Amino acid sequence: MKGSLPPLRLLSAFAAIARSGSIQVAAAELNVTQPAISQAVKQLEEHIGVRLLDRSRRPARPTAAGQTLASAISEGLGRIEDAVDYVRRAELQGAHAVTVACSVGVATYWLMSRLAAFYQANPDLTVNVITTQQGAPELSEGIDLAVRYGHGRWSDGIVTKLFEEEVEPQCAPALRARFDGPVPLDDVSLLHVRTPEVSWMGWGDYLRRAASKAGGPPPHTAASGRGQTFTNYVQATQAALEGHGVMLGWHSITGALVNSGQLVSAGHPKVRPSDAFFLVSRAKRGARPAEVFADWLIASHGQQG
Repeated sequence: MKGSLPPLRLLSAFAAIARSGSIQVAAAELNVTQPAISQAVKQLEEHIGVRLLDRSRRPARPTAAGQTLASAISEGLGRIEDAVDYVRRAELQGAHAVTVACSVGVATYWLMSRLAAFYQANPDLTVNVITTQQGAPELSEGIDLAVRYGHGRWSDGIVTKLFEEEVEPQCAPALRARFDGPVPLDDVSLLHVRTPEVSWMGWGDYLRRAASKAGGPPPHTAASGRGQTFTNYVQATQAALEGHGVMLGWHSITGALVNSGQLVSAGHPKVRPSDAFFLVSRAKRGARPAEVFADWLIASHGQQG
């Protein structure tokens, strides 16, 4: 039932088992006995009404439901840890820090590469980054700015358009070299990113838009619904870099990898989504670090892609 969350100690115990793969190691990590860990998992299963550990295996492994829950616990505890860390550092840094939220893909491949230039121009300021699997959380007391992809019609802050996007199939050079022309999508694995964000372009949407752009009927391909699925864009990108298949490359995120030759076009059309990337700032102005960083992002995005 919504609102009836299990006690945190039960969630922490199960997350420790899922992370370490061992009840013994989890018990040592949490400084409790093994029977206490086992009992905590049983209580959690009773609370939820779902079996979380497959005890027929040695050592016991999380069930499919257990894996889903462990992933959510890990992300949730990580967010809490990030918030605690922010509060501590904010107290020490005073008025010299700004916190920006964005997806893990945007942070890894777009934002982090730009911070060196910002620090060179503003050595007295610190940028803290909070990431989510997809999208960005709403602005709150602990978040000054958010870089979001979408329609731009949000009401939780001041919205400024940063840049539009281009999407195209991309892959490792070795995979592209196997074919004389465009990589045949029916003959390779497609790399999908599972996300609740309805604005995020998936393979089915890409294929329809590409066909419309070319003036032809939607392509008949069995590939659009099969392949490997990942929970975030960084995982999918790493799989593409290792030659496991073809991904939908977003220019803002994979542009540097294409420029360096680590990824190449798979030979299919580029598509421009109807949505774009925006910077969302807290409506209450006056915090110098947030204003400085926001102004810098808005001014520099055109030069840096």
